[in-house]
Amino acid sequence: MTYVVDEKCIKCKHMDCVEVCPVDCFYEGENMLVIHPDECIDCGVCEPECPVEAIFSDTEDGAEKWAQLNRKYAEIWPNINQKKDPPIDASKWQDVPNKLKNHFSEKPGS
Repeated sequence: MTYVVDEKCIKCKHMDCVEVCPVDCFYEGENMLVIHPDECIDCGVCEPECPVEAIFSDTEDGAEKWAQLNRKYAEIWPNINQKKDPPIDASKWQDVPNKLKNHFSEKPGS
């Protein structure tokens, strides 16, 4: 079991989760974060830290798609272990639907 990040993170990327992760298993894309499933120790401390509720257990319904996406991009995006400022317009994107289809970037974070 591990935790995954879903599309609610896209363009929000608050990074409170990064700050509390004891094993530095977050990876940064241009506009979202993912969790490396082989590094996550299932401690769960990141889940309540996410203000947009984008983190959940991979045992929940619908998690398989997100587990695959998290694994794929954790293998190619850079590791992040320090919190950065979220995008200025993060609150504008919080409730936007279909962000994966319409706004996801495959580019790595900086």
